[in-house]
Amino acid sequence: MRRHRTYNNSSADSEVNLTPMLDVVFIMLIFFVVTTSFVKESGVEVNRPNANTTQQQESASILIAIRPNGEIWIDGRAVDVRAVRANVERLRAEFPESSVVIQGDQNAQIGSLVRVMDQVRMAGITNVAIAAEAQ
Repeated sequence: MRRHRTYNNSSADSEVNLTPMLDVVFIMLIFFVVTTSFVKESGVEVNRPNANTTQQQESASILIAIRPNGEIWIDGRAVDVRAVRANVERLRAEFPESSVVIQGDQNAQIGSLVRVMDQVRMAGITNVAIAAEAQ
């Protein structure tokens, strides 16, 4: 009478299959990346003037803020009025179909706004809007 030994190869069966878990993690990552809204800000808070005829603009890739003391802010840093054109040209190279929204404080001087708009138009962007609060 012969005895047959059976070996229980349980080491192969005890491994955890991580593939389904990784699939779920990647699907969740894709979901959160797709549903996240990316908000661009100029880097400074301004007190925008009120207007009755405001219109919602869908997207603006370049935001410029003008503070009451005349400081100009683009991408979270203060720039000189002479550097506005170079910054706008650099941002336009990143976003070819870009538009500009100027967020001027209601106490800012109109001369600062005109100089910024002039620099933006010399950079080649004609789609320029001025931000205002709805009444």
